[in-house]
Amino acid sequence: MDRYHALSDATMSTLLERLEEQLDRVGSDEFEVDYHSGVLTLNLGSNGTYVINKQPPNKQIWLSSPISGPKRYDYVPATDDWRYSRDGEGIGVLMERELSHMLGRDVKLGLERVSEAVQ
Repeated sequence: MDRYHALSDATMSTLLERLEEQLDRVGSDEFEVDYHSGVLTLNLGSNGTYVINKQPPNKQIWLSSPISGPKRYDYVPATDDWRYSRDGEGIGVLMERELSHMLGRDVKLGLERVSEAVQ
């Protein structure tokens, strides 16, 4: 369980930092990112809201996307990232694609190789 918390905390911290950077670049007062008690909320105004949260009992990260809906991600050591078991796609790949489309700019979140961010 300690490994789960280390990996999920590193992922959530990286995600928060990168989303804040992206929103600063966009410069819209309508967009906001917030992180409290293991729940990250990304409000993109009329584009909808993402909710990403840790699920310690399942050792997962859950994502609710205004585009692709709900998904549950498991950490996969072989790829060193969080993957959705139904399609094998990483959480970072999905969010980069959706956010790039919504924001009209290339979004890179850097969520791969998550174990390197664990201290």
